[in-house]
Amino acid sequence: MSLIGEILPLSHIVLDMEVGSKKRLFEEAGLLLERESSLSHADVFECLFAREKLGSTGLGQGVAIPHGRYAGVKQATGAFIRTREPVGFDAPDGKPVSLIFILLVPENATGEHLEVLSKLAGKFSQKSIRESLMTVSSAEEARAILTEE
Repeated sequence: MSLIGEILPLSHIVLDMEVGSKKRLFEEAGLLLERESSLSHADVFECLFAREKLGSTGLGQGVAIPHGRYAGVKQATGAFIRTREPVGFDAPDGKPVSLIFILLVPENATGEHLEVLSKLAGKFSQKSIRESLMTVSSAEEARAILTEE
C-alpha cells in the first residue's frame, strides 16, 4: 500500500464540503476527525490554526496541505476535502483553494511527515491529478487517485 494510502481511510474523504472560510474548514476537519478517529475536534482545529499562523499552507493552483504535529495521534493520519466553493487560503498565487489534504503527525515524528508532504506536493503539482480530483464523484475515486503510485 502507498504511504498516502496508509494514512487516508475512505471515511476521511469528503467531497463538496460547504465552508466559507479557512477557519470554518479547520472546524469541519476537526469534527470529521473527531467522528472518524476519536480525535478532539478542538485540538485538531488548534493544531491546524497554530501552524497556519506561521505561514500559509496553500501551495497554489487551488491546493492546500494544512498540517501539524499533534500529540493525540500515534501515527500519521490524513484527510482529503474538496470544497464546493473555493476558500481563501493566502496561497502564493493568490488563488483560493478547493483541494485540501490535512496531515496530522505525532509530536515526535521527523522524516515520515516530510516524506508524506513531499509525495502530496508531487501529486498536486500534476495538473491532470488536480483536474481529476475536481471531477470525481466518490470518495473511492478520490482515494484511488491520491494513492496511485
